Amino acid sequence: MNGMKPWKARKLLFLLIAIGLVPLVFAGCIYPRPSRLAPGSDLTPMFIPPELNPVTPTPETAAQPAGNSQVQDCINNLKFLTDITIPDGTVAKVGEAMEKKWDVENGGTCNWVSGYSLRLIAGGSLGANPEQALIPALAGSKTTIQINLLAPTVPGDYRSAWQAHSPDGQPFGDVIYLQIRVE
Repeated sequence: MNGMKPWKARKLLFLLIAIGLVPLVFAGCIYPRPSRLAPGSDLTPMFIPPELNPVTPTPETAAQPAGNSQVQDCINNLKFLTDITIPDGTVAKVGEAMEKKWDVENGGTCNWVSGYSLRLIAGGSLGANPEQALIPALAGSKTTIQINLLAPTVPGDYRSAWQAHSPDGQPFGDVIYLQIRVE
């Protein structure tokens, strides 16, 4: 290029560049590009959230009856501990409002959750609903059961017996009762 005119040198340079670049330019047309889909265009989710799989059952699921996907087999039991109010033989006035409380223990392996009840099994209901929701209690814990009652309007001796029932209606545990004399 020493003895060339500047315009010829430029023309030659341009020609060399063009000859070198032409194959590169057309190479994009000849060789296939790697295919790459837009996110989500192949119908696979971009994000799959994790699922919660608890290892141990919650109190709500631990004691469900067999028809409701029972997580585990457990044993129901109620142990009577003591009368807190209205000991046996208490004298009540005709029509008197009373609040009976018993200390009990959930002596089984089932948690008492929704669906457990305390039902009248003998004697009069003494103004109470004959089926009461059993207070929730974890297996092995102690709790207090309370029922609001009314003494009958006729004097005499009265006994009202109650027993716990599982959500599927099976009775279990000690029978708890109230025994009063109305005067």
